[in-house]
Amino acid sequence: MNEIQLKLCDIQGRLFELSVDRQLGSASFIKTFMNSETAKALDSTYNRMQWAGEEYLLEEVIEAAGDKLGEKGEVYSKDVIYWIGYIYRYWHYYTEESSKAIYKQAPVETMKRNYLMFHTMAPEVAIEDLKEIYELKKRISREKEHESKDEFCKSTCYSIR
Repeated sequence: MNEIQLKLCDIQGRLFELSVDRQLGSASFIKTFMNSETAKALDSTYNRMQWAGEEYLLEEVIEAAGDKLGEKGEVYSKDVIYWIGYIYRYWHYYTEESSKAIYKQAPVETMKRNYLMFHTMAPEVAIEDLKEIYELKKRISREKEHESKDEFCKSTCYSIR
């Protein structure tokens, strides 16, 4: 991770903190941001948005989101939301995955739930653990789906006899 990338992680963390100052529902803001054109621009190798500053970025997200950010909800503490924003950007640089793909693996609920355990870890370790949680959830979901199909087959096959 180079110095510029670390600076951009900090900018995203501070961007997320600004949403607290505006009293935006944190879950709604984070989901909106991670799936936004602004996040996509920050994911690119070079984009003017990377140097716009967190205040400008927040205005871009709010303007593009329209009513999506109207959802009121819990406003997280600045410590929690900064860490979430920082880790999401770090994750992008660590794996080169898009913000949208990262959010799919670790939605805001997962990030918030694991903050207390993960915020003291090295970012790479936290990211690997979050990826492992996602893979475990996928595997459990597939197994449940498979079991459900097996039960359906057993009941259907039994009733045909």
